[in-house]
Amino acid sequence: MRILKSSEDYLEAMLMMKERHGYIRSIDIATELGVTKPSVSYATKRLRENGYITMDKDGLITLTETGMEIAQRIYERHKMLTQFLLALGVDEDVARADACKIEHDISDQTFQAMKEHARKYEN
Repeated sequence: MRILKSSEDYLEAMLMMKERHGYIRSIDIATELGVTKPSVSYATKRLRENGYITMDKDGLITLTETGMEIAQRIYERHKMLTQFLLALGVDEDVARADACKIEHDISDQTFQAMKEHARKYEN
C-alpha cells in the first residue's frame, strides 16, 4: 500500500485527535498540522476519495478501517522512534521532529529490528 507522506501525516494527526478529544474536525487538523483550512479541505477530499476517511453532515471525520491501519502504523513508529531517540540522549523537541521525518522512510525490516533492540533494554 503506497501512500503520500503528507497523507500519512494527516491520518496520524487524525488518530491523535481522536484519542485526545474523541472526535476529529477539519479546523483542529489545521491547527495541529499548522496548515490552512483550504489545505485541509483539499487533503480530506483526497483521503475520502481514496477510502481512508468518511465525513458526516456535521463535518466530523471518521477513519475507515484502512485509514486507521495506516494511522496506527505511522503513530506506532512515531512513538517508538521518539522513545528510541530520547534513550540515545537526544533533546525531546529534536527527538519528536526527527521521529516525524524518519517514520515515513524507514523500512519495515529496520523498524522491526529497532523495536527488537529496544525490547532488550526495557525494564
